[in-house]
Amino acid sequence: MSEESTTSDLVELTRRSFESLRRRDLDALMRVYDDDSVFDMSPAGLGSFQGVASIRGFFEDFIAPYEEWEIEPEEILYLGNGVVFAVVLQKGRPAGGPGDIQMHHANVLIWVNGVIARVMHYNDIDQARAAAERLAEERAQADA
Repeated sequence: MSEESTTSDLVELTRRSFESLRRRDLDALMRVYDDDSVFDMSPAGLGSFQGVASIRGFFEDFIAPYEEWEIEPEEILYLGNGVVFAVVLQKGRPAGGPGDIQMHHANVLIWVNGVIARVMHYNDIDQARAAAERLAEERAQADA
């Protein structure tokens, strides 16, 4: 598979996973995770979740309080060696809440054989970009 094809495929798979989440279709979303996958929210102080059941439970608990909720990737970049960087905007209105909330953040995803092996969530977009670039370089050196 060419680098161009890999780039396109992983960007598209990432885009589709965000679309599944936006639709709250957790069955579709969980197809890109397996029991070794890790969703790491520790850079944002929210812990880490491993495996399909744990990751699904996190998303169920995270989305449940919202009467209205949307997630929109603003930028998705393939940095090589299975590393994808995504800048994301979330908006929502908590049920019974007085107003809307908004969160702008970034995710660093590591894809292995069509599965998300790890997602790292960052509130600081510049920190996430630097981490993603470092990770792509480390993975390239490990493959060399």
